[in-house]
Amino acid sequence: MPSVSETWGTMERERRLSYPCDNLVADPDSALFRGITVNASKTVLFRWLCQMRVAPYSYDWIDNGGRQSSRKLISGLEDLAVGQPVMEIFKLESFEKDRHLTIRVKPKSGALKTFGDIAVSYIVVPTTANSCRLLVKLIAKYPLGIRGAFMRTLLPWGDLIMMRRQLLNLKQLAERSHADSV
Repeated sequence: MPSVSETWGTMERERRLSYPCDNLVADPDSALFRGITVNASKTVLFRWLCQMRVAPYSYDWIDNGGRQSSRKLISGLEDLAVGQPVMEIFKLESFEKDRHLTIRVKPKSGALKTFGDIAVSYIVVPTTANSCRLLVKLIAKYPLGIRGAFMRTLLPWGDLIMMRRQLLNLKQLAERSHADSV
């Protein structure tokens, strides 16, 4: 049975879905799943996912140089193109408007050396006209040696802490935007 550090907020049927990141990393060492229900339309939620191009929306004091992630939608960030930077260490691999964003650690980056080859899909699954499930799958191929052994143990728990905060923040912001628009 998978641990909470690997499957937070998700149901087994959600983990069995096909995710766009599935074919990006050859022979991944792990797959982590995250999920949350958001009481907002898929369009509003997706707009907030696009905001990750400029900020991580997790613990800003840790991974955003102390700068607060914007609490307002920044116009133009929804204009996506493959290859754009996302949260500084990732690049946009693929997307489908109002459906998913898939990112991967930038090649030749310090993050690649530290964490390994990581790809992440954020998927918006509408449940009603005004509610969605935000599902995330992270796949990782860890670096070789002691660094890889360390990441195999640390990444699931570290990601759980950071991504849980990210998803809760995105939920709150999307729900507020949705309420303001109705």
